[in-house]
Amino acid sequence: MTQTHDPALRHGGALDAAIARFGGVRADWLDLSTGINPLPPSLPPVPADAWTRLPEREAEDRLIAAARSAYGAGKEAAIVAGPGSQALISNLPFCLSPSKVAILSPTYSEHGLAFAAAGHDVLRISFLDALPGDAATVVVVNPNNPDGRHIAPADLLSLAERLAGRGGLLVVDEAFVDAEPHWSVAASAGMPGLLIHRSFGKVYGLAGLRLGFALTTCELAGRLSERLGPWAVSGPALAIGTAILEDGGLRKRLSRQLNANADRLKSLLQTAGLEIVGRTALFVTIRHANAYRLHAALCGHHILTRPFDHSPDWLRFGLPGADADWDRLGEALAKILRLG
Repeated sequence: MTQTHDPALRHGGALDAAIARFGGVRADWLDLSTGINPLPPSLPPVPADAWTRLPEREAEDRLIAAARSAYGAGKEAAIVAGPGSQALISNLPFCLSPSKVAILSPTYSEHGLAFAAAGHDVLRISFLDALPGDAATVVVVNPNNPDGRHIAPADLLSLAERLAGRGGLLVVDEAFVDAEPHWSVAASAGMPGLLIHRSFGKVYGLAGLRLGFALTTCELAGRLSERLGPWAVSGPALAIGTAILEDGGLRKRLSRQLNANADRLKSLLQTAGLEIVGRTALFVTIRHANAYRLHAALCGHHILTRPFDHSPDWLRFGLPGADADWDRLGEALAKILRLG
């Protein structure tokens, strides 16, 4: 079958590339290509001087305290705030001596690209049982993007202990764990051999704010902070991130809402006759023999989903927002799949 996937769509959210290929304007499109909450909370007020002054250390300290509480990390954890988790992912490999890095795959591709760019020998493995004994660093995304695979925290912590025993490091990317906190290992942050990435923008629907965190040991956090340089997080991001992370009630409400909507999306896709690969609270991935063709057909309805070169029979659907968006998706799938 001819692939219809545009190379420009390496990540979700590349709406401009979809418009260039399939037409329309942004207002015409329903973008389901990302795992980002489509119903963000109201923004808290931002002090005027957050826009006009360089960020103060006191503001960053308050953000770190809010993140520590929100993520359940203890006082042993050192926390680095960055301008999005992607910036932390990109910079971390340069803080480590080049070595063999095993990445549980398929997964978010930027981990492998970042380690390769820093001169590491990158190996992709399908199961943790296939982990080579000479791997110094292991990367696991949990829950995983794009297949929704979950790994028990106890298994991850056991692996971190083994790696620490030989001077290694387990990197756990928890970008999609906020609405499923029981899968997180953040409570153990600070132990040797462990670094945890956390994303702010996904669960709160504020990806454009660019805010993320790395939770790890003091020594590694120091190297990562030095790599990022001063004022890595903007004043408005410090203010907004702090106010939202301090709101525990909001976090619980969003978790309930997102999990309910993920179940609703899973049911909608199953009703359409699609096989479910897996889900998180922010997306559902399906398997279809003609996934690229289904992706293109949905683009014809100006609905953008996320195909994958590494798994050409997979397609990922983010959560619709308004009721009209849910109806639009259901109607488009019914029409496309009925026509075959």
